[in-house]
Amino acid sequence: MTDLQLADGSVGGLLSFWSLIHVPDDTIPTVLDHFRRVLRPGAPLLLGFHVGDGSHLKTQGYGGHPMRLYVHHRQPDQVAAWLREAGFTVLLLDSDQSRPGAVLIAHHAEVAPPVVSDPPG
Repeated sequence: MTDLQLADGSVGGLLSFWSLIHVPDDTIPTVLDHFRRVLRPGAPLLLGFHVGDGSHLKTQGYGGHPMRLYVHHRQPDQVAAWLREAGFTVLLLDSDQSRPGAVLIAHHAEVAPPVVSDPPG
């Protein structure tokens, strides 16, 4: 997700269900930039993720298999903000407080977001 080897605008839709949970916060903008780059204008993006705050090390997978990876929990509003900053339009945010997950539906905005550069000096 941090280095998609796909042509610009070559994907008609993208599904990322519970995969960003393994990407640290500081890498999320890179991933979303790649998602936007490979999506066609107007193409949908569907994200699912764990809701909460903080990260924890997971050492056991389904069926008791050993593993070692971090799981990151995030607030839906933060994920929506990252999407907007990456040039997506957020269409739907579904976060039910009775479940520990959220689903966001967004689409590739037609116009690229402005590039912000550091002021000279």
